[in-house]
Parts: sequence; C-alpha cells; structure tokens
Amino acid sequence: MSNAVLRAEGRPTRLRGPALLWHQIRYEQLTFWRNPQSAFFTFVFPVVVIAVFGGLFGGIGESEFYYGRSALQYYVSTIAAVSVLGSCYSQLAIVLAARRQNGMLKRVRATPLPASAYFVGLLAHCVVVSVVDVLLITIVGRLYGVSLPAASQLPTLAITLVLGAAAFCALGVAVASVIRNAEAAPSVVQFVLFPLVFISGTYMPIHSGLLNGIADALPVKPFNDALLRAFTTDHTGLPWRDLGVLLLWGAAGAVVAVRRFRWDPRAE
Repeated sequence: MSNAVLRAEGRPTRLRGPALLWHQIRYEQLTFWRNPQSAFFTFVFPVVVIAVFGGLFGGIGESEFYYGRSALQYYVSTIAAVSVLGSCYSQLAIVLAARRQNGMLKRVRATPLPASAYFVGLLAHCVVVSVVDVLLITIVGRLYGVSLPAASQLPTLAITLVLGAAAFCALGVAVASVIRNAEAAPSVVQFVLFPLVFISGTYMPIHSGLLNGIADALPVKPFNDALLRAFTTDHTGLPWRDLGVLLLWGAAGAVVAVRRFRWDPRAE
C-alpha cells in the first residue's frame, strides 16, 4: 500500500503523481470492501431511514411546514446530507483514530507516501461512498414518487456534494486530531454531530428564527439547504452563501488538522 513501490519486469518502479494517488484510492476502496459488514450497513442504513420516512410521510404533500415542498422531497435531501456526514465526518474520524492507535498511521508516515496523497486518497474514497449513498437514497425516493433533480441542477448538485464532502472530511480529520484513543472516538464524534444535525433541521424543519440563525453559521444547515435546492428546484446558479459557509468551515477544519494532527499514538 504505502511503500509506493511496485515491481515491474523484475525491477522496482516508484509510483509518482496521479499513479500514486490512484494507487492510494484503490487501497482505500479495497480496505472498505474487504469489511463487507461495515460496507453493507454504510449503504443500507440511509436507505432504510428514507424507506421508513417514505412509509410515515409519503402521503404529506407540499406544505409551508416543509418550505413549500412535500415531506419526502425534504427528507430525500436531508437524509442524503446526513449520509455524506456519516461517510466523510463520522467514519473518517473514527477510522483515523483507530489507525493511529494501532500504529498504522505511524507506519504510513515512515513510507515514501506523501501525506497529501494519503489524505486526498481518503477524500476521494469518501466522495465515492457518498455518491453511492446519495444515488441509493434518490432511487428509493423515486420509488415513493419523488422527482429526480432537474438536469439544470446536476452541476450544482455535483459541486455541492464534492465541496460538502471535502469540508466534512477536513472537519473529520480535525476532530480525529483531538481524540485520545479509538474507544473514545464514537462518543466524541456523536457529541459534536448529534446537536448539529437536529438544530439544522435534518429530521424536522426548524421554524425558530434564533435556532435557524445559529444553524446558518454552522456547516450542516447550509449543506442541507444547498442539497434541498438542488433536488427540488430548476433554478440555475449556485447557492453561493451556503457553499461559502461550507468552504469556510472546511478551511478551518483543514487548518486545525494540519496544526494538530498526530501520526503516532498518544501516550495514555
């Protein structure tokens, strides 16, 4: 994986540039799929959630409570957002904490693999998993009668997903940098994520001006809003404010990650 050296025609050949990055992405994908139970529930959980919501709220049409959308139009977007959060923030932070504790990160750091290639490979892997999750949620929503995103919104949807995935990956690495051990990782991750998801209207629209004002400055609600717009309108143009908030949080997470991230296990 990380020695970046393959043997071709009996001689060692060092991977460089795009080939090295592609090698790392393949490694992350193979590692993911070699744990079939984890992969299965990564994809099945959001599908089950949207299927349950379809059974509960499928008969609720457009209403002011859901900002002029039907209940399932709203929930397809927000559950898609929370699936990206799960792949790019929660799982990434937990995986990095575990890899650091078992010494894997320390071994990776001792190889010729650049840190940039390692983390870009992780980002690309998380984007792939997120896209599959969003596609599955969209298909289940379609089975309940939710329209597919308009063709004019596909570029906006793609940009939103990639930027959101990158921002939450940066935040996941930042949170991983303050986790002391792998056992504490799930609790720390959920302590940060749980209140954000609820005040951002993921499972129920929030009509409190105060809470919305707070949530607008945090990363989850802008991501929800950008996806909701991409899934349910045919307006051209990008949601600049929402994307700007995601970009700022991603940059902040990257700064914290660069300054605080540790490759070696922490002393207990």
